[in-house]
Amino acid sequence: MKKMKLLALTAAIGTSLVFAACGNGANTGTNGEGSDAAQEQKQLEGTVKIDGSSTVYPIMEAVAEEYMIQQPGVKVSVGFSGTGGGFEKFIAGETQLSNASRPIKDAEKAELEEKGIDYTEFKLAYDGLSVVVNKENDWVDYLTIEELQKIWIEDGTVKKWSDIRPEWPDKEIKLYSPGTDSGTYDYFNEVVLEEQPIAKSATLSEDDNVLVQGVVGDKNAMGYFGYAYYLENKDQLKVVPIDGGNGPVEPTNETIESGEYSPLSRPLFTYVKNSAVAEDEAVYDYVKFVLENASVLAEEVGYVKLPEEEYQKALETLESLK
Repeated sequence: MKKMKLLALTAAIGTSLVFAACGNGANTGTNGEGSDAAQEQKQLEGTVKIDGSSTVYPIMEAVAEEYMIQQPGVKVSVGFSGTGGGFEKFIAGETQLSNASRPIKDAEKAELEEKGIDYTEFKLAYDGLSVVVNKENDWVDYLTIEELQKIWIEDGTVKKWSDIRPEWPDKEIKLYSPGTDSGTYDYFNEVVLEEQPIAKSATLSEDDNVLVQGVVGDKNAMGYFGYAYYLENKDQLKVVPIDGGNGPVEPTNETIESGEYSPLSRPLFTYVKNSAVAEDEAVYDYVKFVLENASVLAEEVGYVKLPEEEYQKALETLESLK
């Protein structure tokens, strides 16, 4: 996956960290070292391995880059094999954190329990799964959930725009979807497809940038992916307002946070191996850094931050794992 542009982010996080350092000076001396210790951050060494959701990837990749500036002795690697692929590696003991754009499934929980791996779920931000069409598409003004189902569910026919509304072009709809290992696919499958098979004509990819380019390159294309990828490419794409039953709503920070953009608003997660937090100071420190900066990171890379009290509760939960 192409790394998102982080120049503005770096500046924003740097400012955020300055304020955080000023505000937390009294707490840094937990070992009696006082405010002088706050100015000399303890340098750590170690490795933090992360994989999972391509939707969560921009947040985690951004925070990893910032963290390694603060802690150059800690190597943080972030993969994007999809939510399902990430959980497979987490279960196999290959990673300490697993990013997810859906909650963990019962089958995945059972496998972790069988392996004796205890974990904690941390919510990072909100996302609004965004349905997009080509910029030159001047006929789609909004879509209902029922129309999305008609477009995306396999029924043995080739879907044309005129099949959805008669006044629309008599042209085949070219579909682009995240791959089946993606939590975004899982979420769309649950709330739109209702567990029915996706159209066989759809091009599936775990790389959201492949989906973006597919829609950009075809006037009759439609795709869906996380809100951040729409924002990053909004000059080339047209987002489709979705009518979930209360009129058409476009995904924005406000409609996603309020839940008005329903049913396509959802939380984003990372899952952390408890023993790694308890036994590895670098892992604990990295997760703490994520939670302290997730609100800024989420907004900067195109997602929607949680209420501040949720991050504070998450930090308290993290402390209890040590």
